[in-house]
Amino acid sequence: MNILAVGDIVGRSGIQKLKEVLPKIMQENNIDFCIVNGENAADGMGITEKMYRDILKLNVDVVSMGNHTWGKKEIFGFIDEKTIVRPANYPENNPGNGYTILEKKGKKIAVINLIGRVTMGILSENPFLIAKKIVGQIKSKVDMIIVDFHAEATAEKIALGYYLDGDATIIFGTHTHVQTADEKTLPKGTAYITDIGMTGPKNSVIGMDIAVSFKRFETSLPERYKLAEGEAMFNSCLFEVDDATNQVIKIEKINL
Repeated sequence: MNILAVGDIVGRSGIQKLKEVLPKIMQENNIDFCIVNGENAADGMGITEKMYRDILKLNVDVVSMGNHTWGKKEIFGFIDEKTIVRPANYPENNPGNGYTILEKKGKKIAVINLIGRVTMGILSENPFLIAKKIVGQIKSKVDMIIVDFHAEATAEKIALGYYLDGDATIIFGTHTHVQTADEKTLPKGTAYITDIGMTGPKNSVIGMDIAVSFKRFETSLPERYKLAEGEAMFNSCLFEVDDATNQVIKIEKINL
């Protein structure tokens, strides 16, 4: 089974790039299951219903979110659907699902979304304890568990990788928009990468207009956020899973 995780979609150029390249990538690599992080899709802050539906039309199975989950108010109209997950360690009274379980090619696949707490500035529960609780509840009911850890600090991501090693099938990081070169199989068999990067403006500062970014760093003033324009790039990671053992046997980054 081939599972594709696509890095944070940033703005309209990211959506357009996804539409241009994802169908071909999925066909050429025989992708069976696809997860796309969409929390930056709408001008870098949240996702609209049209964007969400457009992503699903590309045969994407799950859209995961992050710190900008509530960036667009219309998300409250579709956040409870099984094909979108928001961080499971948000407060319990939040709408939406922190994980979902879908069946594909005879396999029951759980996708869990978590948000980090180091330098994120988001009110959330402990991602380690919430992850352990969810895994304990679902591990005997599914064939695979995939975790999108939306976090800033590499140490926090790496620690969660080892914390869930042997319990999760795949753990990949999102949020920093910079793809890392540390894809590996951890000692107990979990496939791991600290960040899968972004799909959005190539000549930018993690998707942001370069000149605006300069102003922020020069003055420390809250300069108005502005997305970069121009050519977009596509970052993703392909995980090949052995059908007999349900463990990842190959990790390959696919970037355009």
